[in-house]
Amino acid sequence: MLFNSFEFFIFFVFVLTIYYLLNRKSQNVFLLAASYLFYGFWDWRFLFLLFVTSAVDYFISHIIHVTENPNKRKHILLISLVANLGVLGFFKYYNFFIDNFMVLTSSFGMTIEPWLLNVILPVGISFYTLQSMSYTIDVYRRNIIPCSNFLDFLLYVSFFPQLVAGPIERASNLIPQLQQKRIVNYEDIRKGCFLILFGLFQKVVIADNLGIVVDKVFSHPAQHSGVDLIIGTYAFAFQIYCDFSGYSSMAIGIARLLGIELMTNFKAPYLSASPGEFWHRWHISLSTWLKDYLYIPLGGNRSGNIYMNLMLTMLIGGLWHGANWTMLIWGGMNGLYLVVNRKLSLLLPKRSALFSSKIAMKISSIAGVLITFNLICIAWIFFRATTLTNAVEYLSHIYVNFNWGIHDVHHFSAVALGLMGIMLSFDILYCRAGEVPFFCMNWGTVRRALVYTFLLISIIFFGVGHVQSFIYFQF
Repeated sequence: MLFNSFEFFIFFVFVLTIYYLLNRKSQNVFLLAASYLFYGFWDWRFLFLLFVTSAVDYFISHIIHVTENPNKRKHILLISLVANLGVLGFFKYYNFFIDNFMVLTSSFGMTIEPWLLNVILPVGISFYTLQSMSYTIDVYRRNIIPCSNFLDFLLYVSFFPQLVAGPIERASNLIPQLQQKRIVNYEDIRKGCFLILFGLFQKVVIADNLGIVVDKVFSHPAQHSGVDLIIGTYAFAFQIYCDFSGYSSMAIGIARLLGIELMTNFKAPYLSASPGEFWHRWHISLSTWLKDYLYIPLGGNRSGNIYMNLMLTMLIGGLWHGANWTMLIWGGMNGLYLVVNRKLSLLLPKRSALFSSKIAMKISSIAGVLITFNLICIAWIFFRATTLTNAVEYLSHIYVNFNWGIHDVHHFSAVALGLMGIMLSFDILYCRAGEVPFFCMNWGTVRRALVYTFLLISIIFFGVGHVQSFIYFQF
């Protein structure tokens, strides 16, 4: 049930209508039922998996909370981590490791019959597993106390607006909101409706149209000029941004109409002046999760090899996105960017005479944005490519076929550049307003009405005719 589908519209109108008629406890029970119905719409067979993951962490967290012996607490936490990562590893990485093991053994002349399984990846498992794990770890660290109501905890893990693609919420933010009375006011409705409309615009107008260009150039890179391929690379950068950010905006807007505030997941990432800043603006719920539950436990900035910690964190982050070598390379490239960025920040003085003037600082900032954006785009090629061969072929033909002529890319080259420009303009407005993502909330009625009209007309007339799934659903 996709956010951009008519089925979800009917589902959500029904949920919203009943929800407003209930008291807080009844609302939670109803939302839990609606969330499981929403997830079951994808594949009812995995409802049991969602329930078991939630139940294991709920009961283990209570055992950890009442246990005083530090070693016992660690061992109990380890049970939760093994259970969560074991389930995630089986469904997501089993065949990947078996395939690579077979390649390794065959290189030594050994022939082993593989035991491959036709495993279907449960939608959202990467997201709700991290969300449930963070709760147990926070209880272990005594940052929070366990949730006393089992149904409230089940709802925390399965809350349908952010269940299948985030934001990955922390228990300290979401559970208290589930445990108190929720009053939806005019401001919630105004902001929620805007975010849903804007997220839908990002998805169906920008991301889906750019996807036409991206699919064409990545399918047959040898048939296109180097300039076409560069445009295709930039198009994918904005496609995945608008696709994922659009989902997050709709999820936050839907939750807002239910009286629940989710964390912001994107803050105009392509206006970042460094790779480090990019990861503070892109998929914020995941980057902060990796920092708090992986990078810092590895030693972070305090001990060991800082650069090794950064690289390992990003490699694991890449592998989290997908069980293939292209994702591992994508993670490694971003890790390398962060390592180099950190080394340069330590070597170069914070304030030098060369960059003391406002004009020089502005030029330096613009240069940083351009360099960072292009570095991120190069890495995106590996993220989008279906295989390593496809990625290498794509990169090589940018160089081999480079010329200043733009071939016909489904008649969309100019349109692609225009769509990217529109999204960039919205992001600039975000930054100027200083309140992401409600950049036009304080505008006058007429100006806001013009924005809403532009978004609505664009969705109706320029949206792709058929419903497209969200990219991050495959992770």
